[in-house]
Amino acid sequence: MEREPPHTVTRRTFLAGSCAAAPALAWPAGAAQAPATAAPHPHMVETTLTINGRAHHLRLDTRVTLLDALREHLGLTGTKKGCDRGQCGACTVLLDGRRVNSCLTLAASLEGRTVTTIEGLGAPEALHPVQAAFLAHDGFQCGYCTPGQICSAVALLEELKAGDASAVTAELREAGAAPVSAAEIRERMSGNLCRCGAYPFIVAAIEDVLKSTSGA
Repeated sequence: MEREPPHTVTRRTFLAGSCAAAPALAWPAGAAQAPATAAPHPHMVETTLTINGRAHHLRLDTRVTLLDALREHLGLTGTKKGCDRGQCGACTVLLDGRRVNSCLTLAASLEGRTVTTIEGLGAPEALHPVQAAFLAHDGFQCGYCTPGQICSAVALLEELKAGDASAVTAELREAGAAPVSAAEIRERMSGNLCRCGAYPFIVAAIEDVLKSTSGA
């Protein structure tokens, strides 16, 4: 007669037995179970965002960025999410006429402010001069960074009109002064990265707009 092999405990049988015994071990008989702790609900706020001249009434988590509000809540997907850390400039929009990284701007903080995205600059039948110049000079390749580049370039033109200096400005310019150098355009656009390397064409597009607006 063959002898039965000695009983062995396998990983499978050990786990099965442990699971069966767990309720009795974890909770004494007759003890009232503590209620499960519900996850804290995010703090929601009612806010009104003025985007491209139109008011949008939204209920948002206070942690939602302007970038996500534009793309996920309003369907304005022209503004792109690149690094999501304020380093690439793909998400650049205009806030009260000045450029900002929408990925670093909380949407709930913009009550009473005016936001302009790439969709609000022009239309296919009526392009903004910067959009037209980008087309004329091939200022894009894959196009992913282009909305941010164009918004940044539009703000650049306004900064020059206002006499704002950059890190390479020799002196504050007055009407009739020498044209803006390519080096200064590059400095002022340095917050917008183009992985395709279309920088020479972007500079040429901005120079073209500057010439047309100055009457040169």
